[in-house]
Amino acid sequence: MRQIDLHTHSTASDGTDTPADLVRRAHEAGLAALALTDHDTLSGLAEAAETARGLGLECIRGLELAVSSPYGEVHLLGLWLPEATPILDKALQGIRRKRSERNREIVAKLKTAGYDISYDDVLEVAKGESVGRPHIAAVLVNKGYAATLKEIFATLLGDNGPMYVPRSMPTPEEGLALLQAEGATTAMAHPMLLKAPHTWLKAFVGRLAALGLDALEAYHSDQDDAATRRCLALADQHSLALCGGSDYHGASKPAIRLGRGRGNIRVPYEILEKLLARRKTKGLPLPSTNR
Repeated sequence: MRQIDLHTHSTASDGTDTPADLVRRAHEAGLAALALTDHDTLSGLAEAAETARGLGLECIRGLELAVSSPYGEVHLLGLWLPEATPILDKALQGIRRKRSERNREIVAKLKTAGYDISYDDVLEVAKGESVGRPHIAAVLVNKGYAATLKEIFATLLGDNGPMYVPRSMPTPEEGLALLQAEGATTAMAHPMLLKAPHTWLKAFVGRLAALGLDALEAYHSDQDDAATRRCLALADQHSLALCGGSDYHGASKPAIRLGRGRGNIRVPYEILEKLLARRKTKGLPLPSTNR
């Protein structure tokens, strides 16, 4: 069975592999297709695509976009983005600017609390244009304040931590419209990880489905079989396609492997074929490798 991974990250955002290295790892892992879905940036896509062409690997231009909800961030995946995305580019510039403002506020809070950190330290760790809390956490780990990123998030930077600063994000409607304006196939990433009542989640997914959401990420590294079954039922209820991926970040999440997650996921190529069939039904362009 040919396998795919439609949710991965590189150094363009908070992963530790360059886009080229990520693609090479996917090829070595025997994957048939890979989507690069960095947070709030498209800057790694050209490098990934060029490397994939040389290896004969199918590479999908993607993005992971955070939108707001009463229960925290909701993440939307946009797949098969074109090379020219003027509407999205402008919006992402604004999102990254707000990210930077938030990051500086977090660093200021940490310095006031006695932590030896500067924003230059954060920029030195971050190798891409999308900078966020994982990079701040990495600086703190490097300086010996904790052993792991997970510990930093649990004690300082998590949503309930003392150094947390709320993030300004688009609404779900705005985020979905941005991706759709560029002809992306859209999926709600890891819906079962959202800490929300299931009744609210069902209504929320229905709301997005009515606005043209294409899929739910039913297969993900950090959910169990019961959560997967709930996600499959929710997708069926709203006539949504399925999506799946490891959410690979490289060395910052060493237990997660490309295409395998923590060893418990398999995303068959059939998932990609059904997403492409949905694109065809909507009259969206198909990549040349799949014509």
